[in-house]
Amino acid sequence: MIRVFIFNISILFLLSNCVKKKATLVFMTDYGTKDGAVSAMKGVAHSVDASIAMYDITHDIPPYDIWEAAYRLHQSAIYWPAGTVFVSVIDPGVGTERKSVIMKSRSGHFFVSPDNGTLTLVADALEVEAVRQIDENIHRRSNSAQSYTFHGRDLYAYAAARLASGKISFEKTGPLLTGTIIRLNYQKPVFENGTLKGNIPVLDIQYGNVWTNINDSLFKKLNVVTNQKVNVIIKNRDSLIYQGNVPFVNTFGGVKEAESLGYMNSLLNFSLAINMGSFADSFHIKSGKDWSIELSKGR
Repeated sequence: MIRVFIFNISILFLLSNCVKKKATLVFMTDYGTKDGAVSAMKGVAHSVDASIAMYDITHDIPPYDIWEAAYRLHQSAIYWPAGTVFVSVIDPGVGTERKSVIMKSRSGHFFVSPDNGTLTLVADALEVEAVRQIDENIHRRSNSAQSYTFHGRDLYAYAAARLASGKISFEKTGPLLTGTIIRLNYQKPVFENGTLKGNIPVLDIQYGNVWTNINDSLFKKLNVVTNQKVNVIIKNRDSLIYQGNVPFVNTFGGVKEAESLGYMNSLLNFSLAINMGSFADSFHIKSGKDWSIELSKGR
């Protein structure tokens, strides 16, 4: 009797390990939450498999702002486990010839999105393993063929849910694309001739802090220690917007109120701030692919 019981337990253990673990779905759009668009997407995913866990990055991306979407996707994706399926729908070209794709990164994450530049930063940070174009003849919500303007509901949520649930494999989502995905041009972080160059991808809007894509390990190449000055040049394309020297400190209280400072933000990227003030507002600085920054050792 004991042997039979142990045998049955072993069979159950083996069966449980044979069941494919379902991935998590994470959504991001510029739809907002004032209407039922986001709910409709999740309803489609829930109809595919009610047991899939679903979360949100944000649905407050500024309308049509592909760069903002690219940054928020990159900002969040690295903290989710491999296998997570992201659905990103910022799609000003919906219904046009732009491709609908699923990108698999070398880190094992999946990104379902229009191929319009939204995947730029996750492709750079996590590297691309493969990209497939979604086969709309197969992976589309039933009876939605005449709907041309809500691919988030009819195509992306449906295909992503089928992938996350294990109903289809990545290889079955559509044909493999041999070309590269569309990428936005921006200043990647580099160290050249004693100068750091980078991009201002986003602002810490609540406080007006200016964030860059220059991480702490690259910043160390300047050999600047706490309380030393950093010479900062900020441009919008070729137009000089700001130039000045700021002290590099560990926290906002490292300088007097209303004084400027440089520091490492929560992502360990170099940033600029004014203690109890807004650096961005004070110097008319914004963010995006056309905003660049140069850092050198100050005097």
